[in-house]
Amino acid sequence: MKTEITYAVEEQVATITLSRPERLNALTSTLLTELAESIEEANQDDTIRVIVLTGAGRGFCAGQDLKTVQPGMDHGDYLKQYYHPVIRALATTKKPTIAAINGVAAGAGLSLTLACDFRIVRDDAKLSLGFINIGLVPDAGAPYFLPRLIGSAKALELALLGETITAQQAYDYHLVTKSVDAGQYEQEVASFAKLLASRPTKVIGYIKQLQSASSESTLEDMLAQEIIYQSRAGKTEDHQQAVQAFLEKKAPVFSGR
Repeated sequence: MKTEITYAVEEQVATITLSRPERLNALTSTLLTELAESIEEANQDDTIRVIVLTGAGRGFCAGQDLKTVQPGMDHGDYLKQYYHPVIRALATTKKPTIAAINGVAAGAGLSLTLACDFRIVRDDAKLSLGFINIGLVPDAGAPYFLPRLIGSAKALELALLGETITAQQAYDYHLVTKSVDAGQYEQEVASFAKLLASRPTKVIGYIKQLQSASSESTLEDMLAQEIIYQSRAGKTEDHQQAVQAFLEKKAPVFSGR
């Protein structure tokens, strides 16, 4: 039984909620363990077509709960044991992932969102990398994802200054996919998840794998990978159905198979 995460499924969308609202969902070893397990559960469930990660209450995640940090604790060991399984699970799942940033996202809380495919932020939310303010380096995948999302210069600026930015700034920096009015926020997240769930799920996984490989591959490597994944995509039920729908001048209905 999970105590610091809630897991709910509706219309092929798994919503994983960080559930320590009294602490702005600050991260603990228990929460991180349950989060990794929940992501893997959704990844292994063939009926799930989208994963949404969000926070309970008035914030997304305030980062590591510093009250749980023990004197003399090796932060590197803690990262390896608790954070890295979560980041790998988010980064490697073949399902599309949405970080629904419903409030403050700071430190490792912001890092979690960077490992997702999309970030939808409420327009009154505040975001901060913040590690520098407690004498630590950015972690939980932030040094990898952030420069790739917004460029190395702006990433270094956020890391070294540790300033808090608004949802609009985050959108302007191309850090988030959408900034949404608070009154429309939950509806927009649900609509966006529903849209992704209606797309060809297997092919989404192939696209994610291709794009992940591209950052460390040559052109020839990627041309070879195209052959492999296009061959797989061409054999999916969704592709066959879409071609038939095109010939019949109908809109395709993708099953995710």
